[in-house]
Amino acid sequence: METRKLGRTGLEISLLSIGGLYTSSLAGGVSETKRIMHKAVDLGVNAVDTAPAYADSEQTLGNAIADLTAPLIVTTKLGGRPTPFNPQDAAGLKASVEESLRLLGRQHVDILMIHEPDRPQQYPWWTSYDPLEGPVLEVLDALKQAGTIRFTGLAGTTVNEMTYLVRQNQFDVVLTAFNYNALFREAESTVIPAATANDMGIVLGSVMGQGFLTRPASVSDPSNQVWLSEARREQFQQYVRLLDESGISAVELCLRFAIAEPRIHTIPIGCKTIDQLETCVAAIEKGPLPTDVRARLDEIAAILPYRPYEEPMILPLGKNYHGPGIANMGAAVQVGKLAK
Repeated sequence: METRKLGRTGLEISLLSIGGLYTSSLAGGVSETKRIMHKAVDLGVNAVDTAPAYADSEQTLGNAIADLTAPLIVTTKLGGRPTPFNPQDAAGLKASVEESLRLLGRQHVDILMIHEPDRPQQYPWWTSYDPLEGPVLEVLDALKQAGTIRFTGLAGTTVNEMTYLVRQNQFDVVLTAFNYNALFREAESTVIPAATANDMGIVLGSVMGQGFLTRPASVSDPSNQVWLSEARREQFQQYVRLLDESGISAVELCLRFAIAEPRIHTIPIGCKTIDQLETCVAAIEKGPLPTDVRARLDEIAAILPYRPYEEPMILPLGKNYHGPGIANMGAAVQVGKLAK
């Protein structure tokens, strides 16, 4: 599998990585996670992203990779542990990292990210924005100096707030989610350019739009669109027509769109099975989308390039959607059934 240099970290990371939400009891547990991780390594995947907020992902993943000897880039996060969580408690943050290491069975992690640094009503990390200050910065510096972590990062979902944090140039990697995919392009205006200017590694989360981009029937069902703007409804309908006309599955289209952006270094996929993993790997091996399909997709995305302010961050289209809550979405990508 193709690898790309993860910005100033210098790490050579695989174009696809494993998103940790489903390396947990939310999917197949330890046995299936072990099978997925071993197969992923065989296919050239060398990175996995997890977090304390992803159910029991850290513990499940730690058990699953205990006997892996191949090099593996491991990312986890600060946020949500211990409960009640206080992001202003430096001792609690250090204890969370110690617990992550114990659960993962590692002496260090490659990247430690601040989870949801851009949503102060969820996690109030900062005591000041100008200059940027908060106990977490001192904790990260101390852990880096001690060799407990190699690199630091941000994992968020907004655009303006994340861009401001990225421009502070205090972090090595950014995971940006929900804001750059086949239809939503907000991150390409400021987040991605700002990270590139600072030579930060860029991890692209939710490339399949929390799964709704891989469920064309739900996207095009009027009963699921009553709260969407007219322009968004038209956009979804044209997207479904493009899938039908091109004969490209939704999973393949989403992945082949994303890999065409050279500033993106890795794309976490939240696969629940080996079949889903192999489907994703096969998709990216085909390379970027054909020129005509990409041009048409860009036209469709331009119908509504920025979300209306009242549109939810997460689009749970489909009556049977039982996805995780906002706090647990993180970098997860739900891989749906292939569109025919």
